Amino acid sequence: MSDENSAGDVVPDLVDPLKLGPQPQTARGKRTRDALIAAARTIFERDGYLDSRLVDIAEEAKCSIGSFYTWFDSKDVIFAAVLHEAQNDMLHPGTGMIERTDDPVAIIDASNRAYFEAYSRNARLNQLLQQVSWVDPRFRALRKARSDAFVSRNARAIASLQERGLADRQVDAEVAAMALSGMVSRLATDAFLFDLEHDIEVLVETATRLWTNALGLTEPELRPS
Repeated sequence: MSDENSAGDVVPDLVDPLKLGPQPQTARGKRTRDALIAAARTIFERDGYLDSRLVDIAEEAKCSIGSFYTWFDSKDVIFAAVLHEAQNDMLHPGTGMIERTDDPVAIIDASNRAYFEAYSRNARLNQLLQQVSWVDPRFRALRKARSDAFVSRNARAIASLQERGLADRQVDAEVAAMALSGMVSRLATDAFLFDLEHDIEVLVETATRLWTNALGLTEPELRPS
């Protein structure tokens, strides 16, 4: 089932929930399946998708390879199950509807903070999804659909601010959303995947300054003293 965010937008799942293998009907079956999914995430993050082996996943889960095939018939199916379990935490939905009583800078700051914190918890899994997307068109299409939904949400928030005279009306809202979302994503990748020295407070403040400066939203407290 797809998520519905606070703005009422339908956000596509990263994977088709109907293609995740059989669902357990007993508590024991659920424990085994959950253990396999947790083990798969450990092995995928350790070895990468291409080099991971099903026997290693079964061993990590402390069950037989036969038990693995009870619930999953391939590597891509259990990878999809790993993504399905983590998807709500992996990709924060971005800037939602900003009401007239809200401080838009505070909303952008909170959204950036949530994104960086979520990415830091799931950095390796995000990298794996990107890698698998290049070799499997199914994952690529689903990842793009979810990303497009978040960019569209940001674009609507920017357009709303422009209509209210709070943001630069000369900026194309959709292109701005693409550029600013891409900037934050790349910043998170460099900070959390490439082991660059970083302080999350500096990341949040910098990303928020760039967002607000680009849109002409900068509040006095965000300007250098």
